[in-house]
Amino acid sequence: MAVPRVRPLLGDTRRTWAAMTLAACVIVVVLTGLLFKGETGPDGFDNVIDSLVIATFRAHGGFLPWFALPGTLSPAIAVSAVIAAGCLIAKRPNGAVLAVAAVPAATGLDDGLLKHLFHRTYLGALSFPSGHTTSVTAMTATLALLLLVPPQRARTRAVRAAVVAAACLITVMVVIGVVGLRWHYFTDTVAGAAVGVGTVLGLALLLDLATGAIGRSSTGPPGSPGSVQEPGLASHSSVIPAIEDR
Repeated sequence: MAVPRVRPLLGDTRRTWAAMTLAACVIVVVLTGLLFKGETGPDGFDNVIDSLVIATFRAHGGFLPWFALPGTLSPAIAVSAVIAAGCLIAKRPNGAVLAVAAVPAATGLDDGLLKHLFHRTYLGALSFPSGHTTSVTAMTATLALLLLVPPQRARTRAVRAAVVAAACLITVMVVIGVVGLRWHYFTDTVAGAAVGVGTVLGLALLLDLATGAIGRSSTGPPGSPGSVQEPGLASHSSVIPAIEDR
């Protein structure tokens, strides 16, 4: 019996791009981690950016906790659940798995490995990478992957782009919040963003490999006993370009 075809998260033509971006994220985290390993204060670059943010919001400090809030646990759970529910409604189970797994995997990598490995501190607390930034960036990257990677319906392009743009704006707000509250150096947030994006891309690559393998094992070679081909599936590659954004 054939398993219904699951639309890949990336597709063959975008896996190379995703793998290269994932490698770039790993390089950013490793290099910045080694550069600031064991440090207890900002470098010159951090000092410039951090001082600017802190000075700008000194008179409006009451906003900063609200800016940082989307990077905390409860909003992350709520947003991830909404994304997962939307994916299930749209019959994209791999997207639902990505939505549920992205934030726990990314923040677990931060808290379980990277913070202890590089041991950079801010006022005595482990700060590298920024967990708040990792969490919100993972959610933003998940939304971008699900809503912007073709094929998509052209008539919903504006709405999808607006949702991702709003998520990017919230990510910037979280960065301002955690820097302004003196929880993190700016370079902590850069590494946090790299962890978030890299984790989402890594999970997407794994999920595409898994769904592809499941599909091949369940259907078997074309024409083999027990294999079932959905109507129009043979021309799938010719249909996709017609429904991609133009």
